[in-house]
Amino acid sequence: MTINYDGRRFRKAGGGDGTEARYHQDGDLVWADFTGGKVRRGTVTGTCGPDGTIRLAYTMVLITGEVIAGHTVNVPRQEPDGRLVLREEWQRYGEHAATGVSYLEEVR
Repeated sequence: MTINYDGRRFRKAGGGDGTEARYHQDGDLVWADFTGGKVRRGTVTGTCGPDGTIRLAYTMVLITGEVIAGHTVNVPRQEPDGRLVLREEWQRYGEHAATGVSYLEEVR
């Protein structure tokens, strides 16, 4: 599945918590900024594979002042209405170390 993420917006699946990311893409380079909900500011940067899977490093500052960093591998699937859903396997580093799986849905 060839995907161009440029201009696409994503939030946590199910309506989210108010955090929304706007993605950009130039070739295989992908990046996004996100804010809202508990996040004062966050960024992701990585690459997109030929199948649309994106591998990203991320940092974010929460409204509590905590600084979070980690990486994620996002595998896309297309919904019947054409929107993308990303299955996100993430890992956080440092004092907030954790792993998990989340889902992001495209916002139109």
